[in-house]
Amino acid sequence: MTPSGRRAEMFVPVERDPRGLGPATGDERTLLGAFLAAQRTTLELKCAGLGARLAQRSAAPSTLSLLGLLRHLADVERRWFRRVLAAQDAPPLFSSPSDPDGDFTGAVPDPAVVTRAWSAWRAETAFADAFVADAPHLDIEGHDSWRGTVSLRWVLLHMIEEYARHNGHADLLRERVDGAIGL
Repeated sequence: MTPSGRRAEMFVPVERDPRGLGPATGDERTLLGAFLAAQRTTLELKCAGLGARLAQRSAAPSTLSLLGLLRHLADVERRWFRRVLAAQDAPPLFSSPSDPDGDFTGAVPDPAVVTRAWSAWRAETAFADAFVADAPHLDIEGHDSWRGTVSLRWVLLHMIEEYARHNGHADLLRERVDGAIGL
């Protein structure tokens, strides 16, 4: 790979970046939603076009992979929006008490596993987006066994932080898979 320009310009050309600039003004719900959407889109960009190569691990003995991150974030979305805020009986899709790291250990290079992960992630993000849009305000609350009482506002901020942290991992994982770098 020949170095060129800024790292940010090497992955997706600015003119084709689906994240755009996003709003810089507006109400809190709009801004939080836009920041979360941009983080989700970043994960999609990092995973785009890899198919079963999403399962490639970072380095032994780690089980970290882009597919694992996708499965993990589907379960994180499910936890906060379905279980905590909507109070649904929605157990994790990819991990369990007997396999708490199943989101990563089960991320194998099988097209059916990849398809299921994308379907689950898209379903969970769609549910979350609808939940946020229908919520009367950001102060609605849910109960979580880890944090106690949390508001929708807190969950949105936490989700932005969660994606931002894992998108940093995704940067390195994608570069390892095929050399693609940038935002």
